[in-house]
Amino acid sequence: MEKSWATPGAEPGGADAVGAAGAGADFHLDLSGPGGVRASLIRALREAVRSGRLAPGSRLPSSRTLAADLGLARNTVADAYGELVAEGWLTARQGSGTRVARRAAARAPERRTPPVGTPRRAAYDLRPGTADVSAFPRAAWLAAARRAMAAAPHEALGHVDERGRPELRTALAGYLARARGVHADPERIVVCSGFTQGLGLVSRVLRERGTREMGVEEYGLWFHREALERAGLRCLPMPLDHRGADVGVLEGGKAAARSVLVTPAHQFPTGVPLHPDRRAAVVDWAARTGGTVLEDDYDGEFRYDRQPVGCLQGLAPERIVYFGTASKALAPGLRLAWMVLPEHLAGEVLAHKRAGEWSSGVLEQLTLAEFLTSGAYDRHVRAMRLRYRRRRDRLVEVLAERAPHIKVTGIAAGLHAVLELPPGTEHPTLQAAAWEGLALEGLSRLRCTPPPTTAPTPDGLVVGYGTPPDHAFPGALEALLRVLPPAE
Repeated sequence: MEKSWATPGAEPGGADAVGAAGAGADFHLDLSGPGGVRASLIRALREAVRSGRLAPGSRLPSSRTLAADLGLARNTVADAYGELVAEGWLTARQGSGTRVARRAAARAPERRTPPVGTPRRAAYDLRPGTADVSAFPRAAWLAAARRAMAAAPHEALGHVDERGRPELRTALAGYLARARGVHADPERIVVCSGFTQGLGLVSRVLRERGTREMGVEEYGLWFHREALERAGLRCLPMPLDHRGADVGVLEGGKAAARSVLVTPAHQFPTGVPLHPDRRAAVVDWAARTGGTVLEDDYDGEFRYDRQPVGCLQGLAPERIVYFGTASKALAPGLRLAWMVLPEHLAGEVLAHKRAGEWSSGVLEQLTLAEFLTSGAYDRHVRAMRLRYRRRRDRLVEVLAERAPHIKVTGIAAGLHAVLELPPGTEHPTLQAAAWEGLALEGLSRLRCTPPPTTAPTPDGLVVGYGTPPDHAFPGALEALLRVLPPAE
């Protein structure tokens, strides 16, 4: 069944000609195909948006008008609109009607060479490292803030202890011991304004103690390596395989590193956990050499196929500095992170922090302390764990159905996944994504330079499925599918 519809009352070139979809002209919709009239209408409207016939921002007729034009029941049209709003193709606001979402129009699947000009501004963001901030628990956070302020002593609003508010350090000690297996004395916890600040503080202390090199995983965030270099340390890359970082490069005089930075629960970005044998090896290396291990537990709470693996720090609290953050579980804008220090480092780290390093706000610290002790933090983490697991499952499912030649690697954990690409396709894929209005991160940019081995850097994408809000995630997946290289 093929039908056309037009927006009543719209004259060519008139005021409504731009604002209303199909204004002043018939608009063809093919309602044939399986699944009944409702499914056919959804499919036809989705294809009209995908192909660009319905431009972003175009206003659609009311459900009553479109139903009359197509000879359908109004509820059928209303249900179709509702489904497309939920998927992110359309938006509906009181007083503004139903419009095409501000999303990038699809390119033809066979078009692989981007046009000359300026890439589109990103309509979708699948870069890793950020939580879905639209899911921030505003009501629960405000309630915790009110309770915290009502109970706070007057002195809490004065100058802050360099370690952070005692209420937060006490709450963190209990939570970390229970949920992550950390040996945490509140006196050894230091609250900081982000992982990078804590990393810089510890690195400067290690440099003053004579450390010249820091072992780092072959893949990781470049600004973490920059923080180490600013502290005067040289990064010594450690190879990665399916068992995680190979700490063997620290043995037998092959390197002078006295410290090492690792992400043992869920390596970033490859997604592999540190194998038990290598966990034991790095702890043994630290004990034998007097070395220091820096453990970045950036998303250790988010494991989907089993219970989260306990942290490394629990095996050797006096040789390991533990780092945690609220940026993945809550939001990076809170600027709240923490480190659990061995006793022999605590005094010097605090001295550096006292000498001009900024502190997190008192109100945020008191609120997070209340959020933790009330159980609201646990409830939120459980809810987000389910949300992210569903997104990862959907990503894997869609790729298996529509791009089975693209493999998803890494364990079911965290807020990102790595997609293996055919050799030589990473850069063209990132170019195509820019023209599609999709922000993506390539695997090669996260590899140390120079790498620890002569093996070529594999092509891949690091897809942050935690970043988009729920309403934008289906559209982001569609955009991703459009830019992936075809099967050979």
